[in-house]
Amino acid sequence: MAQAFAMEIPKWILVTLNNLYEVEKKLALHGDTGNATRNVEKMKDVFAEMGVFYEDPMGQEFRETRTDLDATISGSGTENLVVVEVIKPIIRGGEAAFSKVVQKGIVVVESKEGNKE
Repeated sequence: MAQAFAMEIPKWILVTLNNLYEVEKKLALHGDTGNATRNVEKMKDVFAEMGVFYEDPMGQEFRETRTDLDATISGSGTENLVVVEVIKPIIRGGEAAFSKVVQKGIVVVESKEGNKE
């Protein structure tokens, strides 16, 4: 059985991972003519080797019982909520299968009925 993740994550790692997530979002939105995504992936791999990684909850279902997200509800509906905007990703420590939430994701959720996609 895997051991619990007991290492305290320094603030500089959290700040770096949050910024790395923002860079990755901007590259996806605006394109990657200089192939910077390759460098982002290399940095993510180094952090994963250290046992720290982030998860993008965009598009995932949201329920009030979910403990890895702090959500703000957008629109009038409160049924069938999905994540429509990610302000900060979920940062986890440990191995992917047995990880612990180090930083809750901060998101905006909206009812599927209210979502015009």
